[in-house]
Amino acid sequence: MNIGDAAKASGVSAKMIRHYESVGLLPGASRTEAGYRQYGAKDVHVLRFVRHARDLGFSIAQIGELLALWQDRRRPSRMVKSLAEAHIAELQRKLDDLVAMKATLEQLVHCCHGDDRPDCPILAGLAGEATAPAGSAGEAVRVHGEMPGR
Repeated sequence: MNIGDAAKASGVSAKMIRHYESVGLLPGASRTEAGYRQYGAKDVHVLRFVRHARDLGFSIAQIGELLALWQDRRRPSRMVKSLAEAHIAELQRKLDDLVAMKATLEQLVHCCHGDDRPDCPILAGLAGEATAPAGSAGEAVRVHGEMPGR
């Protein structure tokens, strides 16, 4: 099948198929006499694997490791589990960062009157000009640099 057919069958765009070939996740495709790439069912299966791994947020390097393990029928599952657990920890760190960013922004929005006044704690916070009071505890929320608790 040509690259367009492989893209449709795998759910991966032709552009990304070329990229995955260039970074080594997909072996170089065979070519027709006219130079068009040709793919088989195995290639589509690999592309679906890559797409699912990307959907879960794995990096290209991590997907390379997972592909190698997937293709090694004698691999110990503990290696796969270890990679997945490390990725879960990475996702949790990112989630924690997002929660902290959301809390900071919510506090800035809470402090902004949103009326005709020119002063705006949101803009002041983004400019690093001030800190905004954080809730009833009276602690300050930093709006530049590190988030609280890090």
